[in-house]
Amino acid sequence: MPVLNRIAEFHADMTAWRRDIHAHPELGFEEHRTSELVAARLAEFGVEVHRGIAGTGVVGTLRGQGQGKRAIGLRADMDALPMPEANSFEYASQNPGKMHACGHDGHTAMLLGAARYLAETRNFDGTVHFIFQPAEEGRGGGERMIQEGLFERFDCEQVYGMHNWPELPANSIAVHPGPVMAAADQFTVFVDGQGGHAAMPHRTVDPVLVASHIVTAAQSLVSRSTDPADSAVLSITWIEAGTTYNVIPDHARLHGTVRTFTDEARERIPAQFERLVTSVAEAFGAKATLQYRRGYPSTVNTAAEAERAAEVAAKVVGQDRVVWDPAPSMAAEDFGYMLRQRPGCYVWLGHGGERGPACRLHNPNYDFNDDILPTGASFWATLVETLLPRSA
Repeated sequence: MPVLNRIAEFHADMTAWRRDIHAHPELGFEEHRTSELVAARLAEFGVEVHRGIAGTGVVGTLRGQGQGKRAIGLRADMDALPMPEANSFEYASQNPGKMHACGHDGHTAMLLGAARYLAETRNFDGTVHFIFQPAEEGRGGGERMIQEGLFERFDCEQVYGMHNWPELPANSIAVHPGPVMAAADQFTVFVDGQGGHAAMPHRTVDPVLVASHIVTAAQSLVSRSTDPADSAVLSITWIEAGTTYNVIPDHARLHGTVRTFTDEARERIPAQFERLVTSVAEAFGAKATLQYRRGYPSTVNTAAEAERAAEVAAKVVGQDRVVWDPAPSMAAEDFGYMLRQRPGCYVWLGHGGERGPACRLHNPNYDFNDDILPTGASFWATLVETLLPRSA
Protein backbone atom coordinates (compact mmCIF):
# COMPACT_ATOMS: atom_id res chain seq x y z
CA MET A 1 0.00 0.00 0.00
CA PRO A 2 1.67 3.27 -1.07
CA VAL A 3 0.72 6.79 0.03
CA LEU A 4 -3.05 6.96 0.46
CA ASN A 5 -4.70 8.51 -2.59
CA ARG A 6 -6.98 10.80 -0.62
CA ILE A 7 -4.05 12.16 1.38
CA ALA A 8 -2.11 12.74 -1.85
CA GLU A 9 -5.08 14.76 -3.11
CA PHE A 10 -4.71 17.34 -0.34
CA HIS A 11 -0.91 17.46 -0.38
CA ALA A 12 -1.15 21.13 -1.36
CA ASP A 13 -3.28 21.87 1.70
CA MET A 14 -0.75 20.25 4.03
CA THR A 15 2.02 22.22 2.36
CA ALA A 16 0.07 25.45 2.91
CA TRP A 17 -0.51 24.65 6.59
CA ARG A 18 3.15 23.76 7.05
CA ARG A 19 4.43 26.92 5.40
CA ASP A 20 2.00 29.09 7.35
CA ILE A 21 3.31 27.63 10.60
CA HIS A 22 6.89 28.02 9.37
CA ALA A 23 6.34 31.71 8.68
CA HIS A 24 5.00 32.27 12.22
CA PRO A 25 7.32 30.33 14.57
CA GLU A 26 6.60 30.38 18.29
CA LEU A 27 8.74 29.21 21.20
CA GLY A 28 7.73 26.65 23.80
CA PHE A 29 4.55 27.43 25.75
CA GLU A 30 4.05 30.46 23.49
CA GLU A 31 2.47 28.59 20.55
CA HIS A 32 -0.78 30.58 20.70
CA ARG A 33 -1.19 31.17 16.97
CA THR A 34 -0.13 27.62 16.11
CA SER A 35 -2.50 26.22 18.71
CA GLU A 36 -5.36 28.27 17.23
CA LEU A 37 -4.56 27.01 13.73
CA VAL A 38 -4.47 23.39 14.90
CA ALA A 39 -7.71 23.68 16.86
CA ALA A 40 -9.48 25.39 13.96
CA ARG A 41 -8.43 22.74 11.45
CA LEU A 42 -9.43 19.89 13.76
CA ALA A 43 -12.85 21.42 14.39
CA GLU A 44 -13.28 21.94 10.63
CA PHE A 45 -12.58 18.23 10.10
CA GLY A 46 -15.18 17.23 12.71
CA VAL A 47 -12.68 16.20 15.38
CA GLU A 48 -13.51 16.84 19.04
CA VAL A 49 -11.09 19.54 20.28
CA HIS A 50 -9.60 19.89 23.77
CA ARG A 51 -7.59 23.02 24.53
CA GLY A 52 -5.33 24.30 27.29
CA ILE A 53 -3.45 21.22 28.46
CA ALA A 54 0.10 22.38 29.22
CA GLY A 55 -1.04 25.88 28.29
CA THR A 56 -0.94 25.81 24.51
CA GLY A 57 -1.35 22.07 23.98
CA VAL A 58 -4.22 20.69 21.91
CA VAL A 59 -5.69 17.19 21.85
CA GLY A 60 -8.13 16.13 19.14
CA THR A 61 -10.30 13.08 19.80
CA LEU A 62 -11.85 11.05 17.00
CA ARG A 63 -13.99 7.94 17.34
CA GLY A 64 -14.25 5.47 14.53
CA GLN A 65 -17.07 3.22 13.46
CA GLY A 66 -18.19 0.51 15.85
CA GLN A 67 -18.17 0.24 19.62
CA GLY A 68 -14.48 -0.51 20.16
CA LYS A 69 -13.04 0.63 23.49
CA ARG A 70 -9.38 0.66 22.48
CA ALA A 71 -7.59 4.00 22.10
CA ILE A 72 -4.17 5.10 20.85
CA GLY A 73 -2.35 8.43 20.85
CA LEU A 74 -0.41 10.08 18.03
CA ARG A 75 1.85 12.97 18.99
CA ALA A 76 3.34 15.92 17.08
CA ASP A 77 5.37 18.81 18.51
CA MET A 78 4.58 22.44 17.63
CA ASP A 79 7.34 24.74 18.94
CA ALA A 80 10.19 26.50 17.16
CA LEU A 81 13.76 27.36 18.15
CA PRO A 82 15.21 30.67 19.45
CA MET A 83 17.44 31.30 16.43
CA PRO A 84 17.40 33.55 13.36
CA GLU A 85 16.47 32.19 9.95
CA ALA A 86 18.84 32.65 6.99
CA ASN A 87 16.34 31.65 4.29
CA SER A 88 14.76 34.26 2.01
CA PHE A 89 11.82 32.36 0.53
CA GLU A 90 8.35 33.87 0.88
CA TYR A 91 7.36 31.81 3.91
CA ALA A 92 10.55 32.48 5.92
CA SER A 93 10.12 33.42 9.57
CA GLN A 94 8.29 36.67 10.21
CA ASN A 95 9.24 36.56 13.89
CA PRO A 96 12.84 37.78 14.34
CA GLY A 97 15.05 35.44 16.34
CA LYS A 98 12.63 32.52 16.03
CA MET A 99 12.69 29.73 13.46
CA HIS A 100 11.27 26.31 12.69
CA ALA A 101 14.68 24.72 12.24
CA CYS A 102 13.75 21.24 13.45
CA GLY A 103 10.69 20.44 11.35
CA HIS A 104 7.98 20.70 13.99
CA ASP A 105 5.96 22.66 11.42
CA GLY A 106 6.03 19.56 9.21
CA HIS A 107 5.23 17.23 12.10
CA THR A 108 2.14 19.30 12.92
CA ALA A 109 1.01 19.43 9.28
CA MET A 110 1.37 15.66 8.83
CA LEU A 111 -0.69 14.87 11.93
CA LEU A 112 -3.34 17.34 10.78
CA GLY A 113 -3.39 15.58 7.42
CA ALA A 114 -3.92 12.22 9.11
CA ALA A 115 -6.71 13.69 11.24
CA ARG A 116 -8.45 15.03 8.14
CA TYR A 117 -8.29 11.69 6.34
CA LEU A 118 -9.39 9.63 9.34
CA ALA A 119 -12.28 12.02 10.07
CA GLU A 120 -13.47 11.60 6.47
CA THR A 121 -13.16 7.82 6.33
CA ARG A 122 -13.47 6.60 9.94
CA ASN A 123 -12.29 3.24 8.73
CA PHE A 124 -11.30 2.10 12.21
CA ASP A 125 -12.96 0.87 15.38
CA GLY A 126 -11.94 2.63 18.58
CA THR A 127 -10.57 6.06 19.44
CA VAL A 128 -7.55 8.02 18.31
CA HIS A 129 -6.20 11.00 20.23
CA PHE A 130 -4.17 13.50 18.17
CA ILE A 131 -1.72 15.04 20.66
CA PHE A 132 -0.28 18.40 19.59
CA GLN A 133 2.40 19.09 22.16
CA PRO A 134 4.02 22.42 23.05
CA ALA A 135 7.58 23.06 24.16
CA GLU A 136 9.61 20.06 23.02
CA GLU A 137 12.78 22.11 22.55
CA GLY A 138 14.21 21.95 26.05
CA ARG A 139 11.17 23.11 28.01
CA GLY A 140 9.57 19.77 28.73
CA GLY A 141 6.11 20.22 27.26
CA GLY A 142 5.59 16.46 27.13
CA GLU A 143 6.28 16.11 30.85
CA ARG A 144 3.93 18.98 31.65
CA MET A 145 1.13 17.45 29.57
CA ILE A 146 1.51 14.25 31.59
CA GLN A 147 1.55 16.17 34.88
CA GLU A 148 -1.67 17.90 33.85
CA GLY A 149 -3.42 14.59 33.29
CA LEU A 150 -2.87 13.78 29.61
CA PHE A 151 -3.28 10.03 30.01
CA GLU A 152 -5.97 10.27 32.68
CA ARG A 153 -8.13 12.41 30.40
CA PHE A 154 -7.18 10.59 27.20
CA ASP A 155 -6.51 6.99 28.17
CA CYS A 156 -4.28 5.80 25.34
CA GLU A 157 -3.16 2.20 25.60
CA GLN A 158 -0.28 2.99 23.23
CA VAL A 159 1.36 6.22 22.05
CA TYR A 160 3.39 6.96 18.92
CA GLY A 161 5.63 9.81 17.77
CA MET A 162 7.58 10.78 14.64
CA HIS A 163 10.52 13.00 13.71
CA ASN A 164 11.96 13.87 10.31
CA TRP A 165 15.50 12.57 9.93
CA PRO A 166 17.90 14.21 7.44
CA GLU A 167 20.41 11.34 7.43
CA LEU A 168 17.84 9.00 5.86
CA PRO A 169 16.65 9.00 2.23
CA ALA A 170 13.40 10.86 1.69
CA ASN A 171 10.28 8.76 2.28
CA SER A 172 12.08 6.00 4.15
CA ILE A 173 11.11 5.15 7.74
CA ALA A 174 13.46 3.98 10.50
CA VAL A 175 12.22 1.96 13.47
CA HIS A 176 14.17 1.03 16.60
CA PRO A 177 13.10 -1.91 18.80
CA GLY A 178 14.66 -0.22 21.84
CA PRO A 179 16.54 3.05 22.53
CA VAL A 180 16.03 5.80 19.94
CA MET A 181 17.25 8.98 21.64
CA ALA A 182 19.39 9.58 24.71
CA ALA A 183 18.69 11.06 28.10
CA ALA A 184 20.23 14.53 28.37
CA ASP A 185 21.46 15.93 31.69
CA GLN A 186 23.45 19.09 32.40
CA PHE A 187 26.09 19.93 34.96
CA THR A 188 28.21 22.74 36.35
CA VAL A 189 31.45 22.18 38.27
CA PHE A 190 32.45 25.00 40.62
CA VAL A 191 36.21 25.09 41.37
CA ASP A 192 37.38 27.30 44.25
CA GLY A 193 41.10 28.02 44.50
CA GLN A 194 43.20 30.93 45.71
CA GLY A 195 44.13 33.55 43.18
CA GLY A 196 47.18 35.71 42.86
CA HIS A 197 49.81 37.13 40.54
CA ALA A 198 50.44 35.06 37.42
CA ALA A 199 54.20 35.55 37.94
CA MET A 200 53.99 33.87 41.37
CA PRO A 201 51.84 30.77 40.88
CA HIS A 202 53.50 28.99 43.82
CA ARG A 203 51.59 31.35 46.11
CA THR A 204 48.25 30.42 44.62
CA VAL A 205 45.94 27.44 44.23
CA ASP A 206 45.26 27.72 40.53
CA PRO A 207 41.59 26.82 39.75
CA VAL A 208 42.31 26.86 36.01
CA LEU A 209 44.87 24.08 36.42
CA VAL A 210 42.47 22.13 38.63
CA ALA A 211 39.64 22.58 36.12
CA SER A 212 41.90 21.36 33.32
CA HIS A 213 42.66 18.15 35.19
CA ILE A 214 38.96 17.64 35.85
CA VAL A 215 38.25 18.01 32.11
CA THR A 216 40.75 15.25 31.34
CA ALA A 217 39.79 12.94 34.19
CA ALA A 218 36.07 13.23 33.48
CA GLN A 219 36.49 11.35 30.21
CA SER A 220 37.32 8.19 32.21
CA LEU A 221 33.69 8.10 33.35
CA VAL A 222 32.83 6.93 29.84
CA SER A 223 36.05 5.27 28.66
CA ARG A 224 36.78 3.30 31.85
CA SER A 225 33.62 3.29 33.99
CA THR A 226 30.90 2.58 31.42
CA ASP A 227 30.24 -0.78 29.79
CA PRO A 228 31.51 -0.47 26.19
CA ALA A 229 28.20 -1.97 25.03
CA ASP A 230 26.30 0.86 26.73
CA SER A 231 26.88 4.15 24.91
CA ALA A 232 27.35 7.34 26.90
CA VAL A 233 28.78 10.77 26.16
CA LEU A 234 30.16 13.35 28.60
CA SER A 235 31.01 16.68 27.00
CA ILE A 236 32.43 19.72 28.77
CA THR A 237 31.36 22.51 26.48
CA TRP A 238 31.99 25.76 28.34
CA ILE A 239 34.75 26.92 30.71
CA GLU A 240 34.73 30.17 32.67
CA ALA A 241 37.71 31.58 34.56
CA GLY A 242 39.63 34.82 35.00
CA THR A 243 39.39 38.36 33.71
CA THR A 244 42.87 39.34 32.49
CA TYR A 245 46.30 38.02 31.45
CA ASN A 246 48.36 38.40 34.60
CA VAL A 247 45.97 37.34 37.34
CA ILE A 248 45.32 33.78 38.45
CA PRO A 249 41.65 33.83 39.44
CA ASP A 250 40.02 32.52 42.60
CA HIS A 251 37.36 30.53 40.80
CA ALA A 252 36.63 28.52 37.64
CA ARG A 253 33.48 26.91 36.33
CA LEU A 254 32.91 24.05 33.92
CA HIS A 255 29.62 23.39 32.17
CA GLY A 256 28.54 20.46 30.06
CA THR A 257 26.16 17.64 29.30
CA VAL A 258 25.89 13.90 29.89
CA ARG A 259 24.01 11.68 27.43
CA THR A 260 23.00 8.13 28.32
CA PHE A 261 20.59 5.45 27.09
CA THR A 262 20.15 3.20 30.12
CA ASP A 263 18.76 4.14 33.51
CA GLU A 264 21.70 2.31 35.13
CA ALA A 265 24.28 4.56 33.47
CA ARG A 266 22.19 7.65 34.13
CA GLU A 267 22.01 6.85 37.85
CA ARG A 268 25.66 5.85 38.20
CA ILE A 269 27.50 8.67 36.46
CA PRO A 270 26.53 11.60 38.75
CA ALA A 271 27.87 9.91 41.90
CA GLN A 272 31.08 8.87 40.15
CA PHE A 273 31.48 12.34 38.69
CA GLU A 274 31.05 13.96 42.10
CA ARG A 275 33.74 11.73 43.64
CA LEU A 276 36.10 12.50 40.77
CA VAL A 277 35.56 16.26 40.97
CA THR A 278 36.07 16.33 44.73
CA SER A 279 39.18 14.15 44.76
CA VAL A 280 40.94 15.90 41.87
CA ALA A 281 40.40 19.28 43.53
CA GLU A 282 41.61 18.02 46.90
CA ALA A 283 44.79 16.69 45.30
CA PHE A 284 45.67 20.27 44.32
CA GLY A 285 44.54 21.88 47.57
CA ALA A 286 41.40 23.30 46.00
CA LYS A 287 37.70 22.66 46.53
CA ALA A 288 35.20 21.66 43.87
CA THR A 289 31.49 20.95 43.90
CA LEU A 290 29.22 19.44 41.28
CA GLN A 291 25.76 20.75 40.42
CA TYR A 292 23.89 18.13 38.36
CA ARG A 293 20.56 18.80 36.65
CA ARG A 294 18.37 16.09 35.17
CA GLY A 295 16.92 16.75 31.72
CA TYR A 296 14.88 14.61 29.35
CA PRO A 297 14.87 10.84 29.90
CA SER A 298 15.94 8.49 27.16
CA THR A 299 13.39 7.68 24.47
CA VAL A 300 12.99 3.91 24.42
CA ASN A 301 10.53 2.07 22.19
CA THR A 302 8.78 -1.07 23.36
CA ALA A 303 9.58 -4.06 21.15
CA ALA A 304 6.06 -5.18 20.23
CA GLU A 305 4.94 -1.67 19.26
CA ALA A 306 8.15 -1.16 17.25
CA GLU A 307 7.46 -4.32 15.28
CA ARG A 308 3.92 -3.20 14.50
CA ALA A 309 5.16 0.24 13.45
CA ALA A 310 7.68 -1.39 11.10
CA GLU A 311 4.93 -3.53 9.58
CA VAL A 312 2.83 -0.42 8.96
CA ALA A 313 5.81 1.44 7.54
CA ALA A 314 6.35 -1.36 5.03
CA LYS A 315 2.75 -0.99 3.87
CA VAL A 316 3.30 2.71 3.17
CA VAL A 317 6.86 2.97 1.82
CA GLY A 318 7.70 -0.64 0.91
CA GLN A 319 9.81 -3.11 2.84
CA ASP A 320 13.00 -1.99 1.10
CA ARG A 321 12.59 1.53 2.50
CA VAL A 322 12.11 0.46 6.11
CA VAL A 323 15.33 0.82 8.12
CA TRP A 324 15.21 -1.57 11.07
CA ASP A 325 17.23 -0.83 14.22
CA PRO A 326 19.70 1.82 13.01
CA ALA A 327 22.14 3.34 15.47
CA PRO A 328 20.25 5.51 17.98
CA SER A 329 20.94 9.22 18.36
CA MET A 330 22.62 10.92 21.32
CA ALA A 331 20.22 13.84 20.86
CA ALA A 332 17.32 14.05 23.31
CA GLU A 333 13.55 14.18 22.86
CA ASP A 334 10.84 14.70 25.46
CA PHE A 335 8.61 12.05 23.88
CA GLY A 336 10.61 9.86 26.23
CA TYR A 337 8.33 11.03 29.06
CA MET A 338 5.30 9.63 27.23
CA LEU A 339 7.01 6.31 26.55
CA ARG A 340 7.64 6.05 30.30
CA GLN A 341 3.88 6.14 30.78
CA ARG A 342 2.63 4.03 27.89
CA PRO A 343 4.08 1.45 25.49
CA GLY A 344 4.71 2.82 22.03
CA CYS A 345 7.15 3.72 19.31
CA TYR A 346 8.96 6.81 18.00
CA VAL A 347 9.92 6.54 14.32
CA TRP A 348 12.19 8.56 12.06
CA LEU A 349 10.86 9.70 8.68
CA GLY A 350 13.57 10.12 6.06
CA HIS A 351 14.00 13.72 5.01
CA GLY A 352 16.62 13.40 2.27
CA GLY A 353 20.05 14.56 3.40
CA GLU A 354 21.21 15.21 -0.16
CA ARG A 355 19.50 18.61 0.12
CA GLY A 356 22.53 19.91 2.08
CA PRO A 357 22.20 22.66 4.71
CA ALA A 358 18.48 23.00 3.97
CA CYS A 359 18.08 19.56 5.51
CA ARG A 360 20.28 19.80 8.62
CA LEU A 361 18.38 20.11 11.88
CA HIS A 362 18.92 23.26 13.96
CA ASN A 363 20.55 24.97 10.97
CA PRO A 364 19.56 28.54 9.95
CA ASN A 365 19.07 27.32 6.35
CA TYR A 366 16.85 24.39 7.31
CA ASP A 367 13.50 23.88 5.59
CA PHE A 368 11.16 20.92 5.95
CA ASN A 369 10.91 18.76 2.82
CA ASP A 370 7.26 19.13 1.75
CA ASP A 371 7.57 16.10 -0.53
CA ILE A 372 7.43 13.79 2.51
CA LEU A 373 4.22 15.24 3.98
CA PRO A 374 1.91 12.64 2.35
CA THR A 375 4.17 9.81 3.52
CA GLY A 376 4.07 10.91 7.15
CA ALA A 377 0.31 11.49 7.10
CA SER A 378 -0.27 8.12 5.37
CA PHE A 379 1.86 6.35 7.98
CA TRP A 380 -0.27 7.83 10.78
CA ALA A 381 -3.54 6.97 9.06
CA THR A 382 -2.45 3.43 8.18
CA LEU A 383 -1.18 2.89 11.72
CA VAL A 384 -4.61 3.76 13.12
CA GLU A 385 -6.44 1.54 10.63
CA THR A 386 -4.04 -1.33 11.37
CA LEU A 387 -4.04 -1.09 15.16
CA LEU A 388 -7.77 -0.36 15.43
CA PRO A 389 -9.29 -2.50 12.66
CA ARG A 390 -12.99 -2.57 11.98
CA SER A 391 -14.79 -5.84 12.58
CA ALA A 392 -15.62 -7.85 9.50
